[in-house]
Amino acid sequence: MGTNMDQNIIVVTTNNIPGYEVTEVCGEVFGLIVRSRNLFSNIGAGFRTIFGGEVRGYTKLLADTRNQALERLRGEAQAKGANAVLMVRFDSGDIGQQMNEVVAYGTAVKVRPTESSAPRQDQSGM
Repeated sequence: MGTNMDQNIIVVTTNNIPGYEVTEVCGEVFGLIVRSRNLFSNIGAGFRTIFGGEVRGYTKLLADTRNQALERLRGEAQAKGANAVLMVRFDSGDIGQQMNEVVAYGTAVKVRPTESSAPRQDQSGM
């Protein structure tokens, strides 16, 4: 599980973050997780392929796996001294017929608010 500190890592799929400027590139980071499927999920999925419909067990498994991959990505970014990750992407695949892997990857950077986005104090004295 991630710490509160790595929850402060900004994670975006874009090239930049509006209102921030990149001050340093820390390098590529990724979060990888491999999960095995259980026998009952495989049997249920087999029936779903015959009769149709969502395989909820697999949907939950992939959503949980994706979130854990993001936690690991944030942890790697924090370890490199970054406070944001740009251009985040996901990839997934099967290993054999029993396991699924999900990787989240991107570029770890240090960012700071731009001058124009910094809060301004009211100079009117009110």
